[in-house]
Parts: sequence; structure tokens; C-alpha cells
Amino acid sequence: MKKLSTTAKAAYSAPAFALAVVGIPVYVYIPKFYTDVVGVHISALGAILLIVRLFDAFTDPVIGIFSDRLRTPMGRRRPLIAAGAVLTVIAIAFLFNPPGTMGADTAGLYFMALIFALFLFWTVVIVPYESLGPELTFDYNERTALFSMRDGALIAGTVIAAAMPGAVRWAAGLDNSEASERQTFFILSLIYIPLILGACAWCVAAFRERPRTTASSDLKIFAWIHASLANRPFRILLAAYTISAIGNNLPATLILYYVEYVLGSPRADLFLALYFVAGIAFLPMWVYLARQTGKKAAWIASMAINTGAFFWVFFLGTGDEIVYGILVFLSVIGFGATLAIPSAIQADVIDYDELIAGDRREGLYISLWSISKKLAAAAGVGVGLALLGVSGYQPGEIQSDSVVLTLRVLYALVPCLCNAMAILVALYYPISGDVHRRIREAIGERASGRAVKDPLDTGRVIG
Repeated sequence: MKKLSTTAKAAYSAPAFALAVVGIPVYVYIPKFYTDVVGVHISALGAILLIVRLFDAFTDPVIGIFSDRLRTPMGRRRPLIAAGAVLTVIAIAFLFNPPGTMGADTAGLYFMALIFALFLFWTVVIVPYESLGPELTFDYNERTALFSMRDGALIAGTVIAAAMPGAVRWAAGLDNSEASERQTFFILSLIYIPLILGACAWCVAAFRERPRTTASSDLKIFAWIHASLANRPFRILLAAYTISAIGNNLPATLILYYVEYVLGSPRADLFLALYFVAGIAFLPMWVYLARQTGKKAAWIASMAINTGAFFWVFFLGTGDEIVYGILVFLSVIGFGATLAIPSAIQADVIDYDELIAGDRREGLYISLWSISKKLAAAAGVGVGLALLGVSGYQPGEIQSDSVVLTLRVLYALVPCLCNAMAILVALYYPISGDVHRRIREAIGERASGRAVKDPLDTGRVIG
């Protein structure tokens, strides 16, 4: 099994660090910027973000299958990574720098057009980029190390993205006025654009893709999607991950609102930094535990730790900053593992699909995975902000008791319930390290023209 050098892992991880700009700024800072400064109504903004993620349900599999079937001298994935990076930074430039004079309706239309463009172009780069990962190594434990570094880079990029607005305001001597907010996002766009382009260029230049040994076929999107969903380990993984991700995205969306209006604190940036820095710090521990106990056990343990601590956040109120910080730290022990381990598990279910189908279809599986992540994020933003608007949220004012209660329920209770449900589903996941070894052996035997037994179904013969 192929081992990767630290430099190769770093080259693969670099775009994850840079593309974290599409995480915290877009899901946390951009909504508040567009509601409080640009003038988009909060319910309209939430609906737009929900609709754009539904649009991704179409674009993701199209891009994924297209990347599986693309033939160029550069390979299947790398041309799309390069083109998608360029298009993404163009969309960021316009989204972060809206015109200064727009009515609410015009501002809403402007935001909708730019957010649609951003997520479409981001799909063009992120689906092929994540599809490249499972092809780089087939080693069960090496994958955990690779995706831990990639998702660690994602978390690190998220930390930088979380701290960047405050750092920019401090460095430029800006206040919280409308003009200063616009200047802040202008400076952010100047930072993120070359960062994304440089990171994606390094990744594209660092690898040569594996040659495909199977013949091309016509794109049959619905047939491919149906075949992937017939993959039982993938169905279990996707269901558990999606349920957990819906819960995890609600706190990410609502933290600025929760910290300001429930805790009465101005230190949301500090708590975000604590969350993500601690998440990175504990990642090596989870890589070790996954090697010792298996990926499934480590993943379930990480969700249980995260949920057990975060539940108590519901009971906090004005002035409880210290207790909140302690609970955030305890819950974040499992945070990094909830990102990295499912990615490593996903690579294993793609191997099982190769055994069944006789072809590698990373793009298809990554696109469905991407839809799951995006819809989970959309649920956090769309449903969370919509319910906040319905409860009576008013920007910049003292909030009513109904708004505060809505924030506490959505921020703490709903995520814990989602993680509990995800744990129950994940218990049924069937691929262990030993089973994965048998899958790889069976793939080799089938490639030699021999019929093999399905490692997950002793009565089934493949080939």
C-alpha cells in the first residue's frame, strides 16, 4: 500500500486550508454582513441560502460524474481544480464587495446571484479536489493520517477565517460602522484571492493522477446515483454523517447571535478560535485511537464526547462566559474526529464500490458526500435563520424572550439530538480494518479475472 510523504500530504491539504474561506466567512460573517449592513432581510437571506444548496443537489453529481469520465493530459481531477479555483475567486471578489447603494430587494437579488455563482464554482473545484484524495493511497490507516491532515488544514483555515475579520479591523484601525464593515470585507477579499489560487496551484502541480484502466461510458447520472445508494456501507455512513452535520452546522451559523444575545458577550471571535484551535490540537490523538480501535469506534466516541459536553450549553444565560468556554473546550475534544474520520471511512466504501462495480467512481461518491455537507449547512443557515426571523429577531436591538429561547434550542438542544441519532445509525456500519483488507484483496483477484466472495455477504459471489 502506498505511503505518502509529509510534503505530499501538505500539498494535498493546502486547498482545504485556503478554501475554508467558503466556510466561516460565508456561513457566519457574510449573513450578518448582508442583513445588518447591506440590508437583506434575514428570512429572505436564509431562504436564498437554502435554495442555493438545493441547486447543488443537481450540480454536485453532474460535476462528480463529469470528473470521473474526463480525459485530459493532466488527468481527470486537476484541470477542474485549476479552473474552479479561478472562477471561485472571481465570485468572492464580487460577493465580498457589494455596491454601496442598493434597496432591500436589489440587495437580495445581488446576494442571490453571487452566492449561486460562488457555490457553483466552488463545486467545480471542491468535488474533483476531494475525489483526488481516495486515489492517493489505498492503505486503511494511511487514509486516516491523510484526511486528518487535510481536515486539520481545513480547521486551521477556519481558525484563520474566524479570526481574520477581527484582526483586519484591529490592524486597519476600523470600528463597527457600516463603512468599516465594507472596508473589512474588501481587505479580506484581497487576502483570500491569492491564497486560494496559490494553494490550488501547489496541489495541481504536486501530483500525477493514476491512469484509468476501464473504458469510458456515457454519463448515466441517475443510474450511477442509484448504484451508489445500493452500497449499504455508504448508505449507513451518509445517513449518520448527514444527521450529525445538520446538528453541527446550527452552532456554526448561530454562534455570533448566541454569544451576543444569550451570553451578552462581545467575545464570539475568541470562542470560535478556542473551538477550532483545540479541535486541531486533539486530532493526532484521534488518529492514534482510530489505529488502535478502528475508525468506527473512534468516530462514535468523538460524537458522544461532543454531545455530552455541549448539551449543558442550553442552560446558560447572561454572564456565563467562563462556563461556556469550559463546555466549548470539552465538546471540541471530539470535533476534529467528526470531520476527518468520516472522510477516511468514505474512502473505504469507495473501495467496496470498486469491488462491486469494477470501476472507481470517486467523483460520484464525493459529489453525494458534498451534497450532504452542503444541505446540512443549508439547513443550519436556512432553517436556523428563518426560525430566528419568525421568532422576532431585530438586528442590533435587545431581543425578546422568544428569540433568546429559540437561540438556545437551536444552538444547543437540536445539535445534541442530531448527534445522538447519528450514533445510533453509525453502530450499523460494517467495514472494519480486517474487512477492508479482504475488500482490497478481492479487488486484486477480480482484476485477474477470478470470481470472489463478497466480504460483506458470505453468500454472494462477484465476477
